[in-house]
Amino acid sequence: MSANSRLTVAAHALAWIGLYQRRGHEVATSEQIAASVNTNPVVIRRLLAELRTAGLADSRRGAGAGWMLSREPAAITLLDVYEAVQPGPVFALHRSTPAPECVVGRGIGPVMTAVYDDVETVLRGELARTTLEDVLRDVLTVDQDRS
Repeated sequence: MSANSRLTVAAHALAWIGLYQRRGHEVATSEQIAASVNTNPVVIRRLLAELRTAGLADSRRGAGAGWMLSREPAAITLLDVYEAVQPGPVFALHRSTPAPECVVGRGIGPVMTAVYDDVETVLRGELARTTLEDVLRDVLTVDQDRS
């Protein structure tokens, strides 16, 4: 089972757009963003469409087409991004109902649900405390440290 990278890719794309705008550009193309993420521009366009629906990004069509942030980076939390691209809970129970005659089968659902609810609460709290501005600041700090 592989980990889901949608939150990371979405944060990457939004941080890149934020930095690009900070450097005086109005819009960024999906090709430019995709080059930084090292993925196909179609992947970026689909992800940015979800972020646009959530009110985090906006797009311009026609001449000068591209993507921009809908809000300042300090007004976008990672929880906002997570909710835009990660529908549903982090963990799920069985796809099929476990054997009800088994003590573990009967009890596993309620026990794991309680654990997962606690994990989700902590996760959401951490994501809510971190803004896109924080991410961008830390990314630039890491880059300075490498220079």
